[in-house]
Amino acid sequence: MTTTTGPDVTGGPAPGTPFAQPSLPTPLADVVCVDPGTGPAGDAVVLLRRTADAAGESVAAPEATPSGWVASAGAVAALPPDDGAGRWLVGAGAGSASDWRAAGAAAVRVVSGRTDPGALYGAVEGDDDAVARVLVTPDDGQPGPDDDAAWASLATGLLLGSHRFGVKSSPQAAPPTVRVAVPDASRPAVERALVLARATATARDLADTPSGAKSPAWFADEATALLGAVPGLELAVRDESWLAEQGFGGVLAVGGGSSRPPRFLEISWSPAGAGRHVVLVGKGITFDTGGISIKPNAGMADMRTDCSGGAAVVGALAAVATLELPVRVTGLVPLAENHVSGSAYRPGDVVRHYDGRTSEVTNTDAEGRMVLADALGWAVATLAPDVMVDVATLTGAMKVALGTRTGGLFATSEDLRRRIVDAGSSTGEAWWPMPLADAHTSDVDSTLADVRQAPPGPGGIVAALFLQRFTAGLPWVHLDIAGPARCDSPHEEVAKGATGFAARTLVEFCAAY
Repeated sequence: MTTTTGPDVTGGPAPGTPFAQPSLPTPLADVVCVDPGTGPAGDAVVLLRRTADAAGESVAAPEATPSGWVASAGAVAALPPDDGAGRWLVGAGAGSASDWRAAGAAAVRVVSGRTDPGALYGAVEGDDDAVARVLVTPDDGQPGPDDDAAWASLATGLLLGSHRFGVKSSPQAAPPTVRVAVPDASRPAVERALVLARATATARDLADTPSGAKSPAWFADEATALLGAVPGLELAVRDESWLAEQGFGGVLAVGGGSSRPPRFLEISWSPAGAGRHVVLVGKGITFDTGGISIKPNAGMADMRTDCSGGAAVVGALAAVATLELPVRVTGLVPLAENHVSGSAYRPGDVVRHYDGRTSEVTNTDAEGRMVLADALGWAVATLAPDVMVDVATLTGAMKVALGTRTGGLFATSEDLRRRIVDAGSSTGEAWWPMPLADAHTSDVDSTLADVRQAPPGPGGIVAALFLQRFTAGLPWVHLDIAGPARCDSPHEEVAKGATGFAARTLVEFCAAY
């Protein structure tokens, strides 16, 4: 591991700071596979899937099922306790992948004393050892997951349903131990799904940490600590002096307004015999005021999650190494805080990037593409990638176009588009292909510099076309996650806050490439 950092004072909060530090990683449920037929040893949950009969939708359920209860995805019904142990029914709807994720999340929440995705763990009654819970599914021949994909979706919901980031002064009850009756043939799928779900949880933790605690140096150091325990990964953290020597003008310009200097994180997975090389680049803006082109106050509080792309890359590399995928993968995270001060970059400035190309700055709130441009140029010049994938909370335009549950996908070939869509479909992350429209290519040109940073036109498309200028014609994918990276309305396995969106897609893309 190579680490280059600046003075300690540029890292996280100094002693005596008013900013609270989270304790990471956030505890997650311990999901354990047990043999089918294993009886409950504590509280029990039975998952029920709707079954169709001649009369329409119905469900076979225990006699004590509340009248009128329907086993829609995530619906919960309490049953009479058995020898003091709690018992619940949780619906799995029609048994789609999203239904099973919703069912798993609802199941783990109900045994944890949580009533909804936004609530933290409730107090656990009894002694400190009374936190282990049991999930048994299916029960008495009830229809349960019927293939590996369904079991994987259930496991994803169980693990991520137990995740809830918080910085609290009062101790919270430990997450539950969940025992799941899984057929032997489906256990590898479950174990793999749990690895991918942990990647999502890692991304959530990094993105959701409040920015008072989360400087660029803090992010780099925390990522190094989280990944340091994963065998086979090599990490390097470069400081502002190195960035200046190398000519990372975009990162330095964006980070120049903050008292906390930028960093550049490189994560490498290079297994013996690996052929193809995938480079993942994640936007790591630890807080975004918009700079001199300052954001409205209403949208600024969520900007702690503007590093969600970088967080997804960190989580993905952890999973890639844990799964020992036979492909070389390098993760790059340019880290900066976009602040307002006398040293902030200005509209009208011309910035020189790593590859020598110059950008005319027209909006300092379009900072993500500035740091990504440096990282893409660095990858082209030094890493010889076979394909590059960048992921970023890049444009509000993409959120307007696609909403908050679908990511925007730009790619240089139909094959790459298909690979991303397939990777997302298999993990519960939706992507919508968008055009790299030739009609707007000239909009990126500048009369003052080589390119214009924030040209007029369709915001998401021209942002992607700007980034494409730094890819040297290599196979490339741009993922805009401005919508799905954050959640205000909890659903399925997703609680309010950072979602970790894209981490699982990146892993599956690397696995299949």
